[in-house]
Amino acid sequence: MPHLYLFAKITPKAEHLDDARTAIQGIIAQTVAEEGCIQFHLHDGLDDGCLYLYEEWVNEDALAHHYDQPYTKAVFESYKEWLAAPVEGHKMRLAS
Repeated sequence: MPHLYLFAKITPKAEHLDDARTAIQGIIAQTVAEEGCIQFHLHDGLDDGCLYLYEEWVNEDALAHHYDQPYTKAVFESYKEWLAAPVEGHKMRLAS
């Protein structure tokens, strides 16, 4: 089965940009240690005050397992206060 790729745009309120960045950085090591995680990279948008995640997972189940982790749930809970817009996520597969 082909890997699952996820690109996510995270749009924090300006006053919570550092909070959101720090929270995500705080779960990177745990996330990449998850059995189904291939890649998990955080990027700063250069001109829009947004954060971007590039993720690669072995399959949908691995991503669902990630979403079920207490550290991931804690970040999602903080997003309720921190974000100016919902997370914009795009799941993809490599084109054949």
